Amino acid sequence: MELKDLDNNKFLRQFELTHRNLMARIEYAEQERKIFLTKLIVPKEIDSIEFKNKFISLVLDYVSEKNMKVVPTSPHIAGFLRKNKSYKHLLPVGIKL
Repeated sequence: MELKDLDNNKFLRQFELTHRNLMARIEYAEQERKIFLTKLIVPKEIDSIEFKNKFISLVLDYVSEKNMKVVPTSPHIAGFLRKNKSYKHLLPVGIKL
């Protein structure tokens, strides 16, 4: 899976990643230069820590390329950011995990 496999469905406000013909989604809301990652939805057939981590990192790389900040409201995404300090620069000033 690579960044080019990630789809930003702006109409539905969700990032989509298809794996083994199943679609995983991360729902979001945008406000100014921030993106609030609100919900991670992964079909049980492809649900694994490795898949979730890869999907979240693809989304964070995309957000980084767009020079936006991330506000993780999803517990899974907040936990990922807590463990992966390399993405800490994406958090807005004042947001601590």
